[in-house]
Amino acid sequence: MRLILGISGASGSLLGYRILQALREFHQVEVQLVMTNGARETLNWETELKYEQFASLADVAYDNSNLAANIASGSYDTDGMIIAPCSMKTVAGIVSGYADNLLLRAADVCMKEGRRLVLVPREMPLSRIHLKNLKEAADYGCTIVPPMLTFYNGADTVEKQIDHIVGKVLGQFGLNYDKFVPWRSDLVQKS
Repeated sequence: MRLILGISGASGSLLGYRILQALREFHQVEVQLVMTNGARETLNWETELKYEQFASLADVAYDNSNLAANIASGSYDTDGMIIAPCSMKTVAGIVSGYADNLLLRAADVCMKEGRRLVLVPREMPLSRIHLKNLKEAADYGCTIVPPMLTFYNGADTVEKQIDHIVGKVLGQFGLNYDKFVPWRSDLVQKS
């Protein structure tokens, strides 16, 4: 399996990093990474992580300005793409077909080739424009996985909340993340 992981400039670069770490646990998955300039800036504001740490976990890391990269072509076979976090600017680019960088072009390729495209949008609250664009993305076939909090599974730390989101995202590609706690009726206390 070959997956593209796109990381845009929305808050939540740690979420993209944790998805990348989780993908490394699946030896059958080849990871192609592309980060926007905004993602690199956000990374510096939110974490102590460096871009090189992201790139070292990927099989291939592309410069976002390289529109001649493999993932910019539909003839380069992939199983789909995850964009996490996905900024509202990126969502707007996707739904309008404005592919002026590699991340947007790779998303455009996934859509035109009928490949799975999973968006993990990060914004709160959502404006009407954001909601309209997310609806359009869903109408065009994108899967929207907002990083929502969960409580039924004992996710009482930020790390457990992130693990839940990572599991939901990877599940879209049939990958069972070992730190994901799925719904089970026995998890709910009966009164």
